[in-house]
Amino acid sequence: MHVRQNFPQVRAPAPKQIAAAVIGNALEWYDFVVYGFFASVLAQAFFPSRDETASLLLALATFGAGFCTRPLGGLFFGFYADRKGRKAALQLIMFVMTVAIAVIAFAPTYATIGLFAPMLIVIGRLLQGFATGGEFASSTAFLIEVAPAGRRGVYGSLQMVGQGLSILLGTLAGMLVAGVFSAEALHDWAWRLPFFAGLLIGPVGLYVRRHLDETPAFKASPQEEGVARAFLDLVRRRGDRLLACFAATIGATISFYVILVYMPTYGKTEMGLSLAQSFVAQAPGLLLLIVLTPLIGALSDAIGRRPLLLASYGMLLLCVYPLFVWLQAERTLLALTAAQTAFCVILSGLFGALSTALAEQFPTHVRTVGLAIAYNVAVMIFGGFAPFIVAWLIDYLATPIAPAFYLMFGAVVGLMGVAGLHERRDEWLD
Repeated sequence: MHVRQNFPQVRAPAPKQIAAAVIGNALEWYDFVVYGFFASVLAQAFFPSRDETASLLLALATFGAGFCTRPLGGLFFGFYADRKGRKAALQLIMFVMTVAIAVIAFAPTYATIGLFAPMLIVIGRLLQGFATGGEFASSTAFLIEVAPAGRRGVYGSLQMVGQGLSILLGTLAGMLVAGVFSAEALHDWAWRLPFFAGLLIGPVGLYVRRHLDETPAFKASPQEEGVARAFLDLVRRRGDRLLACFAATIGATISFYVILVYMPTYGKTEMGLSLAQSFVAQAPGLLLLIVLTPLIGALSDAIGRRPLLLASYGMLLLCVYPLFVWLQAERTLLALTAAQTAFCVILSGLFGALSTALAEQFPTHVRTVGLAIAYNVAVMIFGGFAPFIVAWLIDYLATPIAPAFYLMFGAVVGLMGVAGLHERRDEWLD
Protein backbone atom coordinates (compact mmCIF):
# COMPACT_ATOMS: atom_id res chain seq x y z
CA MET A 1 0.00 0.00 0.00
CA HIS A 2 1.26 3.46 -0.88
CA VAL A 3 0.19 6.07 1.67
CA ARG A 4 0.23 9.56 0.17
CA GLN A 5 0.03 11.50 3.41
CA ASN A 6 3.07 9.76 4.91
CA PHE A 7 5.32 10.45 1.95
CA PRO A 8 7.77 13.27 2.67
CA GLN A 9 7.16 16.45 0.72
CA VAL A 10 9.97 16.92 -1.76
CA ARG A 11 10.93 20.31 -3.15
CA ALA A 12 12.93 20.67 -6.32
CA PRO A 13 16.58 20.20 -5.34
CA ALA A 14 19.20 22.81 -6.05
CA PRO A 15 20.75 22.39 -9.52
CA LYS A 16 24.14 21.76 -7.93
CA GLN A 17 22.73 18.65 -6.23
CA ILE A 18 21.65 17.14 -9.52
CA ALA A 19 24.86 18.25 -11.20
CA ALA A 20 26.90 16.56 -8.48
CA ALA A 21 25.10 13.24 -8.98
CA VAL A 22 25.20 13.32 -12.79
CA ILE A 23 28.78 14.59 -13.12
CA GLY A 24 30.04 12.10 -10.57
CA ASN A 25 28.20 9.34 -12.39
CA ALA A 26 29.71 10.38 -15.72
CA LEU A 27 33.23 10.39 -14.28
CA GLU A 28 32.61 7.00 -12.67
CA TRP A 29 31.53 5.33 -15.90
CA TYR A 30 34.14 7.03 -18.07
CA ASP A 31 36.89 4.94 -16.54
CA PHE A 32 34.86 1.78 -16.83
CA VAL A 33 34.04 2.04 -20.54
CA VAL A 34 37.34 3.48 -21.77
CA TYR A 35 38.84 0.01 -21.35
CA GLY A 36 36.28 -1.34 -23.80
CA PHE A 37 37.11 1.34 -26.34
CA PHE A 38 40.82 0.48 -26.30
CA ALA A 39 40.35 -3.30 -26.16
CA SER A 40 42.13 -3.91 -29.47
CA VAL A 41 45.17 -1.88 -28.30
CA LEU A 42 45.27 -3.42 -24.83
CA ALA A 43 45.10 -6.87 -26.41
CA GLN A 44 48.55 -6.38 -27.92
CA ALA A 45 50.05 -4.69 -24.85
CA PHE A 46 48.88 -7.15 -22.19
CA PHE A 47 47.63 -10.28 -24.00
CA PRO A 48 50.08 -10.89 -26.88
CA SER A 49 49.43 -13.86 -29.11
CA ARG A 50 50.28 -15.01 -32.63
CA ASP A 51 46.55 -15.11 -33.29
CA GLU A 52 45.13 -11.56 -33.32
CA THR A 53 41.60 -12.83 -32.70
CA ALA A 54 42.79 -14.77 -29.63
CA SER A 55 44.46 -11.64 -28.23
CA LEU A 56 41.30 -9.60 -28.72
CA LEU A 57 39.13 -12.28 -27.12
CA LEU A 58 41.44 -12.35 -24.07
CA ALA A 59 41.25 -8.57 -23.74
CA LEU A 60 37.46 -8.64 -24.08
CA ALA A 61 37.20 -11.51 -21.59
CA THR A 62 39.15 -9.39 -19.10
CA PHE A 63 36.70 -6.57 -19.79
CA GLY A 64 33.95 -9.03 -18.92
CA ALA A 65 35.79 -10.20 -15.80
CA GLY A 66 35.10 -6.81 -14.24
CA PHE A 67 31.44 -7.71 -14.27
CA CYS A 68 31.94 -10.80 -12.12
CA THR A 69 32.43 -8.61 -9.05
CA ARG A 70 29.53 -6.30 -9.89
CA PRO A 71 26.87 -8.34 -8.03
CA LEU A 72 29.16 -8.41 -4.97
CA GLY A 73 29.66 -4.67 -5.20
CA GLY A 74 25.95 -4.22 -5.76
CA LEU A 75 25.11 -6.19 -2.62
CA PHE A 76 27.73 -4.43 -0.50
CA PHE A 77 27.00 -0.89 -1.64
CA GLY A 78 23.27 -1.58 -1.93
CA PHE A 79 22.97 -2.54 1.74
CA TYR A 80 25.41 0.24 2.65
CA ALA A 81 23.29 2.84 0.84
CA ASP A 82 20.07 1.51 2.39
CA ARG A 83 21.61 1.68 5.89
CA LYS A 84 24.09 4.56 5.83
CA GLY A 85 22.60 6.72 3.11
CA ARG A 86 22.91 7.41 -0.60
CA LYS A 87 25.53 10.13 -0.13
CA ALA A 88 27.88 7.95 1.93
CA ALA A 89 27.68 5.12 -0.61
CA LEU A 90 28.32 7.39 -3.60
CA GLN A 91 31.44 8.83 -1.96
CA LEU A 92 32.87 5.40 -1.08
CA ILE A 93 32.19 4.12 -4.59
CA MET A 94 34.16 7.01 -6.03
CA PHE A 95 37.19 6.23 -3.85
CA VAL A 96 37.30 2.54 -4.83
CA MET A 97 37.01 3.38 -8.52
CA THR A 98 39.93 5.80 -8.26
CA VAL A 99 42.16 3.04 -6.89
CA ALA A 100 41.06 0.70 -9.68
CA ILE A 101 41.79 3.10 -12.51
CA ALA A 102 45.22 3.87 -11.03
CA VAL A 103 46.10 0.16 -11.16
CA ILE A 104 45.28 -0.01 -14.88
CA ALA A 105 46.81 3.36 -15.79
CA PHE A 106 50.21 2.51 -14.27
CA ALA A 107 50.34 -1.23 -15.07
CA PRO A 108 53.55 -2.30 -16.89
CA THR A 109 53.00 -4.17 -20.14
CA TYR A 110 53.53 -7.87 -20.83
CA ALA A 111 56.86 -7.10 -22.47
CA THR A 112 58.08 -5.57 -19.19
CA ILE A 113 56.90 -7.95 -16.46
CA GLY A 114 55.41 -10.92 -18.29
CA LEU A 115 52.39 -12.69 -16.80
CA PHE A 116 52.13 -10.21 -13.93
CA ALA A 117 50.95 -7.59 -16.46
CA PRO A 118 47.63 -9.24 -17.37
CA MET A 119 47.18 -10.14 -13.68
CA LEU A 120 47.33 -6.45 -12.77
CA ILE A 121 44.80 -5.62 -15.46
CA VAL A 122 42.45 -8.29 -14.14
CA ILE A 123 42.80 -6.95 -10.57
CA GLY A 124 42.06 -3.44 -11.79
CA ARG A 125 39.00 -4.65 -13.68
CA LEU A 126 37.70 -6.60 -10.67
CA LEU A 127 37.99 -3.48 -8.50
CA GLN A 128 36.26 -1.42 -11.17
CA GLY A 129 33.44 -3.93 -11.31
CA PHE A 130 33.04 -3.94 -7.53
CA ALA A 131 32.75 -0.14 -7.43
CA THR A 132 30.52 0.21 -10.47
CA GLY A 133 28.22 -2.48 -9.07
CA GLY A 134 26.98 0.05 -6.56
CA GLU A 135 26.93 3.11 -8.82
CA PHE A 136 23.80 2.56 -10.90
CA ALA A 137 21.53 1.64 -8.00
CA SER A 138 22.85 4.28 -5.58
CA SER A 139 22.75 7.17 -8.05
CA THR A 140 19.34 6.14 -9.43
CA ALA A 141 17.87 5.87 -5.92
CA PHE A 142 19.29 9.30 -5.09
CA LEU A 143 17.87 10.94 -8.22
CA ILE A 144 14.32 9.62 -8.00
CA GLU A 145 14.16 10.27 -4.24
CA VAL A 146 15.05 13.95 -4.63
CA ALA A 147 12.60 14.37 -7.53
CA PRO A 148 9.48 16.50 -6.99
CA ALA A 149 6.08 14.87 -7.52
CA GLY A 150 5.42 14.01 -11.15
CA ARG A 151 9.09 14.45 -12.18
CA ARG A 152 10.67 11.10 -11.26
CA GLY A 153 10.98 10.09 -14.90
CA VAL A 154 13.01 13.17 -15.76
CA TYR A 155 15.26 12.89 -12.73
CA GLY A 156 15.77 9.14 -13.06
CA SER A 157 16.69 9.53 -16.74
CA LEU A 158 19.58 11.79 -15.73
CA GLN A 159 21.35 8.65 -14.48
CA MET A 160 21.55 7.45 -18.06
CA VAL A 161 22.49 10.95 -19.22
CA GLY A 162 25.52 10.56 -16.94
CA GLN A 163 26.36 7.26 -18.60
CA GLY A 164 25.92 8.85 -22.03
CA LEU A 165 28.26 11.66 -21.04
CA SER A 166 30.82 9.08 -19.93
CA ILE A 167 30.64 7.32 -23.30
CA LEU A 168 30.96 10.67 -25.06
CA LEU A 169 33.97 11.64 -22.96
CA GLY A 170 35.58 8.28 -23.69
CA THR A 171 34.79 8.68 -27.39
CA LEU A 172 36.33 12.16 -27.50
CA ALA A 173 39.39 10.87 -25.66
CA GLY A 174 39.68 8.01 -28.13
CA MET A 175 39.28 10.35 -31.12
CA LEU A 176 41.96 12.68 -29.75
CA VAL A 177 44.49 10.00 -28.90
CA ALA A 178 43.93 7.89 -32.03
CA GLY A 179 43.95 10.99 -34.24
CA VAL A 180 46.98 12.78 -32.80
CA PHE A 181 49.40 9.92 -32.21
CA SER A 182 50.82 7.41 -34.65
CA ALA A 183 49.75 3.78 -34.47
CA GLU A 184 53.15 2.91 -33.00
CA ALA A 185 52.90 5.55 -30.26
CA LEU A 186 49.30 4.55 -29.54
CA HIS A 187 50.27 0.93 -28.95
CA ASP A 188 53.44 1.85 -27.09
CA TRP A 189 52.30 4.43 -24.54
CA ALA A 190 49.61 6.86 -25.76
CA TRP A 191 46.79 4.47 -24.83
CA ARG A 192 47.50 5.35 -21.19
CA LEU A 193 46.53 9.02 -21.64
CA PRO A 194 42.72 8.51 -21.42
CA PHE A 195 43.28 6.43 -18.28
CA PHE A 196 45.46 9.14 -16.72
CA ALA A 197 42.72 11.65 -17.52
CA GLY A 198 40.33 9.34 -15.71
CA LEU A 199 42.37 9.70 -12.55
CA LEU A 200 40.70 13.11 -12.18
CA ILE A 201 37.77 11.03 -10.98
CA GLY A 202 39.31 11.10 -7.50
CA PRO A 203 39.54 14.78 -6.53
CA VAL A 204 36.77 15.98 -8.85
CA GLY A 205 34.33 13.18 -8.10
CA LEU A 206 34.84 13.26 -4.35
CA TYR A 207 34.55 17.04 -4.33
CA VAL A 208 31.22 17.17 -6.16
CA ARG A 209 29.76 14.35 -4.08
CA ARG A 210 30.70 16.01 -0.81
CA HIS A 211 28.04 18.58 -1.67
CA LEU A 212 25.17 16.12 -1.96
CA ASP A 213 22.36 16.30 0.60
CA GLU A 214 20.78 13.08 1.83
CA THR A 215 17.39 12.33 0.26
CA PRO A 216 14.15 13.06 2.18
CA ALA A 217 12.85 9.55 1.45
CA PHE A 218 15.89 7.94 3.08
CA LYS A 219 15.66 10.22 6.11
CA ALA A 220 12.02 9.28 6.56
CA SER A 221 12.57 5.54 6.09
CA PRO A 222 13.04 3.36 9.21
CA GLN A 223 16.55 1.87 9.36
CA GLU A 224 16.29 -0.57 12.23
CA GLU A 225 15.82 -3.66 10.04
CA GLY A 226 18.96 -5.81 9.84
CA VAL A 227 20.71 -6.71 6.60
CA ALA A 228 19.73 -10.40 6.72
CA ARG A 229 16.10 -9.60 7.42
CA ALA A 230 15.99 -7.00 4.67
CA PHE A 231 17.44 -9.48 2.18
CA LEU A 232 14.93 -12.19 3.09
CA ASP A 233 12.10 -9.65 2.85
CA LEU A 234 13.33 -8.65 -0.59
CA VAL A 235 13.52 -12.22 -1.92
CA ARG A 236 10.32 -13.55 -0.34
CA ARG A 237 7.97 -10.62 -0.83
CA ARG A 238 9.40 -9.03 -3.95
CA GLY A 239 10.95 -11.93 -5.83
CA ASP A 240 8.62 -11.37 -8.79
CA ARG A 241 9.81 -7.77 -9.05
CA LEU A 242 13.43 -8.86 -8.93
CA LEU A 243 12.83 -11.25 -11.84
CA ALA A 244 10.94 -8.66 -13.87
CA CYS A 245 13.66 -6.05 -13.33
CA PHE A 246 16.32 -8.63 -14.18
CA ALA A 247 14.67 -9.51 -17.50
CA ALA A 248 13.88 -5.88 -18.36
CA THR A 249 17.55 -4.99 -17.84
CA ILE A 250 18.91 -7.75 -20.10
CA GLY A 251 18.00 -6.09 -23.38
CA ALA A 252 19.19 -2.68 -22.24
CA THR A 253 22.56 -3.91 -21.00
CA ILE A 254 23.18 -5.94 -24.17
CA SER A 255 22.34 -2.87 -26.24
CA PHE A 256 24.54 -0.61 -24.14
CA TYR A 257 27.66 -2.75 -24.38
CA VAL A 258 27.25 -3.87 -27.98
CA ILE A 259 26.15 -0.57 -29.51
CA LEU A 260 27.97 1.97 -27.35
CA VAL A 261 31.07 0.08 -26.19
CA TYR A 262 31.82 -2.62 -28.78
CA MET A 263 30.93 -0.80 -32.01
CA PRO A 264 34.19 1.20 -32.25
CA THR A 265 36.02 -2.13 -32.19
CA TYR A 266 33.50 -3.52 -34.70
CA GLY A 267 34.14 -0.64 -37.07
CA LYS A 268 37.86 -1.36 -36.96
CA THR A 269 37.82 -5.15 -37.12
CA GLU A 270 34.75 -5.88 -39.28
CA MET A 271 34.35 -2.80 -41.50
CA GLY A 272 37.96 -1.89 -42.23
CA LEU A 273 37.73 1.57 -40.69
CA SER A 274 40.44 3.10 -38.53
CA LEU A 275 39.90 3.34 -34.78
CA ALA A 276 39.77 7.14 -35.11
CA GLN A 277 37.02 6.88 -37.75
CA SER A 278 35.05 4.50 -35.54
CA PHE A 279 35.15 7.02 -32.70
CA VAL A 280 34.04 9.82 -35.04
CA ALA A 281 31.06 7.71 -36.14
CA GLN A 282 29.99 7.28 -32.53
CA ALA A 283 29.91 10.96 -31.52
CA PRO A 284 26.75 12.31 -33.30
CA GLY A 285 24.56 9.50 -32.03
CA LEU A 286 25.84 9.95 -28.48
CA LEU A 287 25.06 13.65 -28.55
CA LEU A 288 21.54 12.88 -29.73
CA LEU A 289 21.17 10.18 -27.06
CA ILE A 290 22.17 12.63 -24.31
CA VAL A 291 19.65 15.20 -25.56
CA LEU A 292 16.76 12.78 -26.09
CA THR A 293 17.08 10.75 -22.88
CA PRO A 294 15.71 13.38 -20.44
CA LEU A 295 12.99 14.29 -22.96
CA ILE A 296 11.90 10.65 -22.97
CA GLY A 297 12.07 10.72 -19.18
CA ALA A 298 9.67 13.68 -19.18
CA LEU A 299 7.39 11.84 -21.61
CA SER A 300 7.36 8.84 -19.27
CA ASP A 301 6.05 11.13 -16.54
CA ALA A 302 3.14 11.97 -18.83
CA ILE A 303 2.21 8.60 -20.34
CA GLY A 304 4.00 6.01 -18.16
CA ARG A 305 7.20 4.00 -18.30
CA ARG A 306 5.93 0.71 -19.73
CA PRO A 307 4.51 2.02 -23.06
CA LEU A 308 7.82 3.68 -23.91
CA LEU A 309 9.87 0.65 -22.93
CA LEU A 310 7.67 -1.73 -24.91
CA ALA A 311 7.83 0.50 -27.98
CA SER A 312 11.61 0.89 -27.75
CA TYR A 313 12.28 -2.83 -27.39
CA GLY A 314 9.90 -3.48 -30.28
CA MET A 315 11.77 -1.01 -32.49
CA LEU A 316 15.09 -2.58 -31.56
CA LEU A 317 13.82 -6.05 -32.44
CA LEU A 318 12.57 -4.90 -35.85
CA CYS A 319 15.45 -2.63 -36.88
CA VAL A 320 18.69 -4.19 -35.69
CA TYR A 321 19.07 -6.93 -38.32
CA PRO A 322 18.39 -4.69 -41.35
CA LEU A 323 20.82 -2.10 -40.00
CA PHE A 324 23.66 -4.61 -39.66
CA VAL A 325 22.99 -6.02 -43.14
CA TRP A 326 23.13 -2.48 -44.52
CA LEU A 327 26.33 -1.74 -42.61
CA GLN A 328 28.11 -4.67 -44.21
CA ALA A 329 26.81 -3.74 -47.66
CA GLU A 330 28.11 -0.16 -47.33
CA ARG A 331 31.15 -0.50 -45.01
CA THR A 332 31.74 3.26 -44.89
CA LEU A 333 32.21 5.88 -42.20
CA LEU A 334 28.93 7.53 -43.22
CA ALA A 335 27.05 4.24 -42.91
CA LEU A 336 28.44 3.54 -39.45
CA THR A 337 27.58 7.07 -38.36
CA ALA A 338 24.01 6.74 -39.63
CA ALA A 339 23.53 3.30 -38.04
CA GLN A 340 24.91 4.43 -34.69
CA THR A 341 22.63 7.46 -34.77
CA ALA A 342 19.59 5.28 -35.47
CA PHE A 343 20.59 2.90 -32.68
CA CYS A 344 20.99 5.80 -30.24
CA VAL A 345 17.51 7.13 -31.04
CA ILE A 346 16.07 3.73 -30.14
CA LEU A 347 18.23 3.48 -27.03
CA SER A 348 17.02 6.87 -25.81
CA GLY A 349 13.57 5.34 -25.42
CA LEU A 350 15.02 2.64 -23.17
CA PHE A 351 17.40 4.84 -21.22
CA GLY A 352 14.85 7.60 -20.67
CA ALA A 353 12.36 5.36 -18.87
CA LEU A 354 14.14 2.25 -17.60
CA SER A 355 16.10 3.56 -14.59
CA THR A 356 13.03 5.09 -12.98
CA ALA A 357 10.81 2.13 -13.84
CA LEU A 358 13.22 -0.28 -12.12
CA ALA A 359 13.76 1.86 -9.02
CA GLU A 360 10.01 2.33 -8.55
CA GLN A 361 9.55 -1.42 -8.06
CA PHE A 362 11.08 -1.38 -4.55
CA PRO A 363 10.36 0.47 -1.27
CA THR A 364 12.93 2.87 0.15
CA HIS A 365 14.46 0.56 2.76
CA VAL A 366 15.47 -2.03 0.12
CA ARG A 367 15.39 0.11 -3.01
CA THR A 368 19.13 0.32 -3.62
CA VAL A 369 19.91 -3.32 -2.87
CA GLY A 370 16.90 -4.62 -4.84
CA LEU A 371 17.81 -2.52 -7.84
CA ALA A 372 21.49 -3.45 -7.49
CA ILE A 373 20.80 -7.21 -7.45
CA ALA A 374 18.48 -7.25 -10.46
CA TYR A 375 20.56 -4.83 -12.49
CA ASN A 376 24.05 -6.15 -11.75
CA VAL A 377 23.28 -9.84 -12.22
CA ALA A 378 21.78 -9.04 -15.62
CA VAL A 379 24.74 -6.87 -16.55
CA MET A 380 27.24 -9.50 -15.34
CA ILE A 381 25.75 -12.34 -17.35
CA PHE A 382 24.54 -10.61 -20.50
CA GLY A 383 26.22 -7.20 -20.69
CA GLY A 384 29.75 -7.51 -19.41
CA PHE A 385 30.61 -10.35 -21.72
CA ALA A 386 28.62 -8.90 -24.63
CA PRO A 387 31.73 -7.70 -26.54
CA PHE A 388 33.31 -11.13 -26.03
CA ILE A 389 30.12 -12.94 -27.04
CA VAL A 390 29.59 -10.98 -30.25
CA ALA A 391 33.28 -11.28 -31.21
CA TRP A 392 33.00 -15.04 -30.65
CA LEU A 393 29.71 -15.22 -32.61
CA ILE A 394 31.28 -13.39 -35.53
CA ASP A 395 34.12 -15.90 -35.60
CA TYR A 396 31.96 -18.98 -34.94
CA LEU A 397 29.16 -18.13 -37.39
CA ALA A 398 31.61 -16.63 -39.87
CA THR A 399 29.41 -13.58 -40.42
CA PRO A 400 29.89 -9.96 -39.34
CA ILE A 401 26.12 -9.64 -38.92
CA ALA A 402 26.22 -11.88 -35.81
CA PRO A 403 25.89 -8.98 -33.27
CA ALA A 404 22.35 -8.47 -34.56
CA PHE A 405 21.33 -11.92 -33.29
CA TYR A 406 22.47 -11.15 -29.75
CA LEU A 407 20.72 -7.76 -29.79
CA MET A 408 17.49 -9.37 -31.00
CA PHE A 409 17.68 -11.95 -28.22
CA GLY A 410 18.04 -9.12 -25.69
CA ALA A 411 15.06 -7.27 -27.13
CA VAL A 412 12.80 -10.32 -26.80
CA VAL A 413 13.79 -10.96 -23.17
CA GLY A 414 13.50 -7.25 -22.41
CA LEU A 415 9.94 -7.19 -23.73
CA MET A 416 8.98 -10.05 -21.41
CA GLY A 417 10.57 -8.28 -18.43
CA VAL A 418 8.84 -4.96 -19.09
CA ALA A 419 5.51 -6.79 -19.30
CA GLY A 420 6.03 -7.85 -15.66
CA LEU A 421 6.86 -4.40 -14.27
CA HIS A 422 4.35 -2.48 -12.15
CA GLU A 423 3.42 0.93 -13.56
CA ARG A 424 3.89 3.31 -10.61
CA ARG A 425 4.04 6.66 -12.36
CA ASP A 426 1.12 8.09 -10.36
CA GLU A 427 1.98 6.47 -7.02
CA TRP A 428 3.98 7.79 -4.11
CA LEU A 429 7.09 5.78 -3.36
CA ASP A 430 6.89 3.98 -0.02
